[in-house]
Amino acid sequence: MKPPYNITGKILNLVALISERIGEVNSAHLNKPPIELRKKNRIKTIHSSLEIEGNTLSIEQITAIVENKRVFAPKKDILEVKNAIAVYDYLYKLNPYGFNSFCKAHGMFMDGLIESPGKLRNKSVGIAKGSEVTHIAPPAHMLKALMNDLFTYLKKDNDLLLLKSCVFHYELEFIHPFMDGNGRMGRLWQTLILKSVYPVFEFLPVETLIKERQAKYYEALGKSDDMGEATVFIEFMLEIILESLKELLNSNNVNLTKIDRIDLFKTIIKEECFTRKEYLRNFREISSATASRDLKYAVENQLIKKSGDKSTSTYRFE
Repeated sequence: MKPPYNITGKILNLVALISERIGEVNSAHLNKPPIELRKKNRIKTIHSSLEIEGNTLSIEQITAIVENKRVFAPKKDILEVKNAIAVYDYLYKLNPYGFNSFCKAHGMFMDGLIESPGKLRNKSVGIAKGSEVTHIAPPAHMLKALMNDLFTYLKKDNDLLLLKSCVFHYELEFIHPFMDGNGRMGRLWQTLILKSVYPVFEFLPVETLIKERQAKYYEALGKSDDMGEATVFIEFMLEIILESLKELLNSNNVNLTKIDRIDLFKTIIKEECFTRKEYLRNFREISSATASRDLKYAVENQLIKKSGDKSTSTYRFE
């Protein structure tokens, strides 16, 4: 069954604006940002997503853990960060449409933090805010059927992926399939869904903006619960996505290195043969000499294979 939500004028406008920004991102070669920016944004993502859940580590401490440096902090908080790093490093192996991948990710996120990580809960839960219970999740015996329906919607419904990613995020929080870790899973899985079509979302720190608007995030979830549909939450998340794309486009000093260009071109050309002219066509801001140096470096480092000579040269990624 398709989850309930309405397509409002606000949603249509936001989708159009997001599509425009994604086009600008692609034109600026930011659909796979430079390596340093990717690292910085990945750390911001982990920090913000875990801070929402109460983790106390700073960006500096998380950076130190990423760099295998010693950090003095609560063991639970350090383990949460190490688990999150492992999950995001494993992102490319996860199937956004696969329930088994979904459970695998939760198991990695919550390893050593709860009993039976990666397993659906086997008892009822309520979500409390202070002394008030704000949400009673569906009973445990309904979880498998509800999650199957949700993944079927994700795989087979014809709605735009942008909308489906938001709906999945909301419905996951509503169903609350695990005893703990549902929030971080909802944010992760929306990223994974979006990344499957738009590579830029792999390193876009959407969670940072959610953290900055945490009260509104929970307010949008609550309003959607009260209305019995995801509409308000979709509008909120589309606003967050649009703002995160704007921030990326406004990033200062985003300069691609030869490694960045080669890495980006691989995602564009995939396994097809190409020439230096085709490579240069994708990076009009560089000279022919720079393109030649890029390709020479890639050949010497066995990133691409060269065939032919001089003007007849063709290349293919290994």
